[in-house]
Amino acid sequence: MKCLLSTMLLALLFMAAQVKADNKEVPAVAFMPDIHFHDVYADFNDGSFKGLPNSRSKDHATIRTMQAQLHSTRLFNENYFALLAALDDAAARGIKLIALPGDFSDDGQQVHLRGLQKILKHYQQKYDMRFFAAPGNHDPVRPFSRPAGKPDYLGTDGHRQRIFSKGAAECTGYKGKQAVIKTENPLPTICTEEVQELGYKGVLSILGEHGFSPQPEYIYWETPFSGYSYEDYDLAKGKASAELTARQYEICSNGSGGEFKAENAVNCGEITDASYLVEPVEGLWLLAIDANVYIPKAQTGKKSLSANDFHGSGNAGYNKVLTHKKHLMGWIKDIVKQADERGKTLLAFSHFPMTEFYDGQSDTISELFGEATFQLARRPDDSVSKLLAETGLKVHVGGHMHMNDTGVTRSGEQFLVNIQAPSLAAYVPAYKVLRPGKSGSLAVETIVIKEVPRFNELFEHYREEYQQLLSTEADKLWDKEVLTAKNYQEFTSWHIRELTRQRFLPDDWPADLRDWVFSLNGEQLLSLSQLTEQRSWPEAKAAGESLARSKGFKPSDFSQWTGFEFAVDFYRIRNAGRLALKDISKSRLRQYQLLAVSLSELAKKVKAPEQVVQETESKHQLAAALAHRFGPVLDIFLALQEGEPDDNFIIDWQSGELSR
Repeated sequence: MKCLLSTMLLALLFMAAQVKADNKEVPAVAFMPDIHFHDVYADFNDGSFKGLPNSRSKDHATIRTMQAQLHSTRLFNENYFALLAALDDAAARGIKLIALPGDFSDDGQQVHLRGLQKILKHYQQKYDMRFFAAPGNHDPVRPFSRPAGKPDYLGTDGHRQRIFSKGAAECTGYKGKQAVIKTENPLPTICTEEVQELGYKGVLSILGEHGFSPQPEYIYWETPFSGYSYEDYDLAKGKASAELTARQYEICSNGSGGEFKAENAVNCGEITDASYLVEPVEGLWLLAIDANVYIPKAQTGKKSLSANDFHGSGNAGYNKVLTHKKHLMGWIKDIVKQADERGKTLLAFSHFPMTEFYDGQSDTISELFGEATFQLARRPDDSVSKLLAETGLKVHVGGHMHMNDTGVTRSGEQFLVNIQAPSLAAYVPAYKVLRPGKSGSLAVETIVIKEVPRFNELFEHYREEYQQLLSTEADKLWDKEVLTAKNYQEFTSWHIRELTRQRFLPDDWPADLRDWVFSLNGEQLLSLSQLTEQRSWPEAKAAGESLARSKGFKPSDFSQWTGFEFAVDFYRIRNAGRLALKDISKSRLRQYQLLAVSLSELAKKVKAPEQVVQETESKHQLAAALAHRFGPVLDIFLALQEGEPDDNFIIDWQSGELSR
């Protein structure tokens, strides 16, 4: 009897110990992808570019033009201050583990990588923060260093300053440490190696301590090529495994190399895989996946490859990981298995999305706008997402898209939750915090960075740029109201507005849809939605007014917005999901919904014309075209608000169910 009681007591103690271990508190991790760090007060070591004297900082600004910023999906300058604000915010919340899922730099230029390292070291020393980076397609741009530069730094008197490195066409003949080459442009071209784009070797030599190599305080660290076990690990073995020579894999133009190499493999070469697993604190595993896939071009018999012998990785993503980096899939499966066996909380992150990111609307977007628009080339195939789910990986945080979104893929009982973390360099500026719970759950919180100290510190330089454009290139003017922004979030709202006008609408939208829809206001669109062959234009207009009143609106409410205003709201929702709802009034959203329903009903009654030109066709044909072309756009807009929770939610580790 005593023996039985002793056995039962021991069993209870063991169970209690297991519960205590399982309930061990694992710290929160902040995820900040797509920082696109550009040092706005950079030190060019060779003194080649001093920048512009800034009256507020008393330093010299080494910045890109506002014109460049408003044509890019990312900010180049103000995101510097946003990063500082986000790290200060994380510090105030007591968060010490920060993951950087790719594009932490803007093209891996060494002058900016040094600036980023300086900031990370500051927060490391002041707040005991630790950083864990995974490479994105901008860091490195190619697996090896290559000549590069930018044509649109901001120079004196508001002119564009061209800065390039040796080997770039703009610096032909330059051989020394620095040079100034006269051109027909207002400012001479500066040649310096400070803006060379570094490959893996250069990037990791500057930022290697931030996850890419083992540190004394890590409990465990490995790569896909490490030959030791968890029990056998020590720092010396980890350091040997972190050497670039120990992290090489073979890749071919038509698939994976190495043990997966096909008989017909061609154009093969060896490059670095910077993936790693780290246990920074007891019980937490962070899996940093290098999902960059640099596919070799035709080599014509070359024995060694250079940077330009590879394609960029921007549109490759996990579709190409499965075909060209097959070694990663087996490694991920093994990591998942080990994490389960050892009771570790496993959080994976990489630069690229693992699931579709348009809430199931990708196919519809492709049909309406074309498969080459809306960055659809970056969408993982559904079959690829299922295979990733079948590795057993449950939670992955991605970047690259500068979007706030959540996607869930299921394959049988297995599930994969892909969390698309927004960028601090775009609208809406925010970062994600993941907090493992004690009850088999994971809390996801989205922190919006609205207030950013010093966000307008560089505006004096943009005003000078604007005046220069006004006198020399008025056709390229940006809206100077951007400089009236009262806080950083409002500044990013202006950014996406100008981006919509200058890039998204010209590049993504069919000309007819763009030209005739966005010349109309909401009241005119509502009237057209009521126009059938049985109604005259005055009758349709009266029907639209009656419909508006029946839903609690005044007809004039619809006249307060144009098709262009809708387009801006469309891209706000596309970028930020539910985070954008604070910038779009509930009344406006209800008007969009009413118009969507009205156009859908009209589409059932009228046949779509083959071609519509607003100036020459009848209003009836225009109404029919609106119903069949613009109506589905409104449907997409509404559907983008109905996907999985993307702001603050809980993930059930067992079922994969998401709840607010």
